[in-house]
Amino acid sequence: MNDGSAGHVARSTLRPHDETAARGPLRRYLHTSDGVRIDSVYDPGRVVYENGGSPARDLAFVIAHGFTGDADRPHVRRIAAGLARRGAVVTFSFRGHGASGGRSTVGDREVLDLAAAVDWARSLGHTRVVTVGFSMGGSVVLRHAALHRGVDAVVSVSSPARWYYRGTAPMRRLHWLVLRPAGRLVGRYGLRTRIHHRDWDPVPLSPVEAVPRIAPAPLLVVHGDSDGYFPVDHPRMLAEAAGDHGELWLEPGMGHAEHATGEDLLRRIADWAVDKAG
Repeated sequence: MNDGSAGHVARSTLRPHDETAARGPLRRYLHTSDGVRIDSVYDPGRVVYENGGSPARDLAFVIAHGFTGDADRPHVRRIAAGLARRGAVVTFSFRGHGASGGRSTVGDREVLDLAAAVDWARSLGHTRVVTVGFSMGGSVVLRHAALHRGVDAVVSVSSPARWYYRGTAPMRRLHWLVLRPAGRLVGRYGLRTRIHHRDWDPVPLSPVEAVPRIAPAPLLVVHGDSDGYFPVDHPRMLAEAAGDHGELWLEPGMGHAEHATGEDLLRRIADWAVDKAG
């Protein structure tokens, strides 16, 4: 389950197409470099202005959801609606999730799904692209930025720093879900998530190993101090690995991923992205 060779995403010099914005949301099946069909949605966003008075329509957020999520889940749609106040938004379902094809590799080949979504945002004319990932998606945006590049800023929310962490009860349950045949049946029929039965071979680059390779793109690491999945040593490891090009927001009382991301935090993330994506 390796990532394949890292590709380079060409930076578009076009403005977002007026006819695309006028049509409203678009739904498309994208195809990854390894042939998986990915269900994706584009929202051109609202007409919003930056502090300097210029329109932010050239900015697109690409959202990478957490494990067992998909583009149609209410919590993913809420995140998309919040970010659409500051730019266009691409949401998609990772392989093995929702209406996408394939089977989940729990963060390994998912970088190819994100790469296809970023390419789509560029093809629609967006000159600035910011990836925003949650939990598993948080690890994917880190690895994508390190291996594929081509994004202007990265936001990773509630991401693990290292693989195979089993130090909390939710993560022990997740390992049962992924590694046991009975767990994968529960994932398929109970959670609409089809999980690959093969172990990683080779083990992919870990999030903390990926972070130093993201520079010069700005990185924001967001984590709750009440996260039940990954304790605060995970975001601190990521921030330390990022050095001067990274920023850590340790949020008091926040839990895990999309469900714990309130409207105020979402606004602050969007403001940070508009400022840093330059």
